[in-house]
Amino acid sequence: MSKPLIMIGSGGHASVLMDLLHLNGCNVIAYISPCKNITNQMFESIRHLSNDEDILQFNPDEVLLVNGLGSLPKQNNRAKLATFFTELDFNFTTVISPHAIVSSSVYLAQGVQVMSGAIIQAGVYVGENTIINTGAIIEHDCYVGANNHIAPRATLCGNVKTQDNVHVGVHACVIQGINVGGNVIVGAGASVVKNVDDNSIVFGHQALICKGN
Repeated sequence: MSKPLIMIGSGGHASVLMDLLHLNGCNVIAYISPCKNITNQMFESIRHLSNDEDILQFNPDEVLLVNGLGSLPKQNNRAKLATFFTELDFNFTTVISPHAIVSSSVYLAQGVQVMSGAIIQAGVYVGENTIINTGAIIEHDCYVGANNHIAPRATLCGNVKTQDNVHVGVHACVIQGINVGGNVIVGAGASVVKNVDDNSIVFGHQALICKGN
């Protein structure tokens, strides 16, 4: 039997995850958030914990966590949250929508979240705490680093490699064989046609690169 789950957060991303967890038949026993969500039915009848430290009443061996914080460019709150709870010896569950297509040869590290309509093809590696968002496509043999956000409808073509802390925006496309450095932001709708150095911002259809992110 799967371990019971505790959701961290109660905002929009957490609500979508809660819906997926219900579809997967998971047992969510509590959520942690400074504010009690009293308007979203996804959180009805679920125990509310107001402080991160409230997690200490649970045995790390008996529950799993769900990282319900969303991911935005230039923000690392999601990664910080994962580190905070991991240092307390808690583990994060991987969430896969029943409406996603994920090859049996894909490796998903701890805490990866694959949302509805996403497609992940053969031979892909996805690092810890990464979001593959709604309708995103990860083609064969890609390597996706930790703390990435592949936003809705973004596409990584075959053999793309992204390092840690990369944000690939809505409807962006990275062509085959490209390497994307760490801490990179690929803007919404951008077409990436050449390798991208660390700490860069990529935007536009010609993949213009701005240094010093």
